[in-house]
Amino acid sequence: MPKIYPFRPIQYNAGRGDVSSLVAPPYDVLDAKGKARLLAKNGRNIVAVDLPHTPAKELGPAETYQAAGDQFRAWLADGTLERRPRPAIFAYRQTFDFGGKSHQRCGMACSLEVVPFGPRAGGGVLPHEETFSGPKEDRFALMKATAIQLSPIFGLHADERGHATALVRRVMSSRAPDLTARLDEDNVLHEVWTIEDPATIDQYARALEGEDVFIADGHHRYTTGMNYLKMLESHSEIGPDHPARRSMFVLIGMSDPGLVIGPTHRVLGGMSDYTFERFASSAADILDIRPGPASPNHLEQVMRIAAALAPGGESDANVFGLYDFATERCFIAVLRVDDPLLDQFPAKPEAWRRLDVAIIQYALVEGICQPMLNRGQPVKWAFPHSVPDVIEIGKGHETGAGGGKTFRPQLAIVVRPTPLKSVQAVSQANQLMPQKSTFFYPKLATGLFMNPLDE
Repeated sequence: MPKIYPFRPIQYNAGRGDVSSLVAPPYDVLDAKGKARLLAKNGRNIVAVDLPHTPAKELGPAETYQAAGDQFRAWLADGTLERRPRPAIFAYRQTFDFGGKSHQRCGMACSLEVVPFGPRAGGGVLPHEETFSGPKEDRFALMKATAIQLSPIFGLHADERGHATALVRRVMSSRAPDLTARLDEDNVLHEVWTIEDPATIDQYARALEGEDVFIADGHHRYTTGMNYLKMLESHSEIGPDHPARRSMFVLIGMSDPGLVIGPTHRVLGGMSDYTFERFASSAADILDIRPGPASPNHLEQVMRIAAALAPGGESDANVFGLYDFATERCFIAVLRVDDPLLDQFPAKPEAWRRLDVAIIQYALVEGICQPMLNRGQPVKWAFPHSVPDVIEIGKGHETGAGGGKTFRPQLAIVVRPTPLKSVQAVSQANQLMPQKSTFFYPKLATGLFMNPLDE
């Protein structure tokens, strides 16, 4: 693993007490209404800086980023935000409900040496999915205006022996947390323990030696950090300990029992010649499409049943839910052919070719929707994490996952979560999944700790 370091973050309330009204979900799951709700509770909520404009995930007006930087510096000047006097790492626990059960996901916040993506001796930083240009342009503009890394990157590591996870949980059981927050948006409890003890920090670093870091969430922001470092280096020589050479991560072991993955569905729109009948006819060689439940709210339940009955068992089945917005009809689709991407991508590992999200992007969208239903033009996308959000997008509502009055939704493809074993297999093969392949739930909060990038 790239070398880890304690760091001196900027925090609210000097890193103590309850900061529920001051922290926020990540910018990329918020819309204008969500931002307004947070600011109505407290005008100094970090969302005022982290989400300079809406809709998120695209470059906004230059003045919005300048205003965000000015706001951040004003909060530093008046004491709303303070920089920690001593370096530390931070045990971070999230308590949440998922799939009808209560979970606790535990990790460690620290700073990590910024290295290029890819395998390297001693462990590298491995991406697992492709990125979009819009979010990178937006985050780069904000980083230049603030000189701050506002949100941690969510990193996974194998932790096969469980030593790192055991250390993190041992710290948490030893005393009460120093910092807490509960966000109304998802009712997740966030708890932070500050660790300044050099022996504990060293023990944690040794537990991670030789391991790769898989980026679970934050590909755009890590890439932005690399681009920011390149920009500084192009202007002048910077030292080996410059803050921009390090990136703030929350590292979570794959052995942690609270690690869960949710789905990222696809909503397709803007196709000039789309009807569901044309789609079904064009996809007949690939998909066996059958009538589904009366309501999209029941699609995932029926998909689970179909997957359990599929040859090879539930874990290896490719099963999709389809929802046609125009007629409000639901369908279940299973593959007619085994390994449909083999001819197109023979050099790709089988784990990549069998991903639901890869089959959707390359066999269905680029192979059928784009050439046959949209006259060769790109299809518009939205990426909701829940069926209720799919329905909201169908009503013309803007969500943190996309949508809005200018988006014309036509077909939703409901997917099952990408298995963790697939994420690891594809990353270790030095391959990238399509964009928005995974949703590690819950997201990390923004505002618990922020990493300064200047000296």
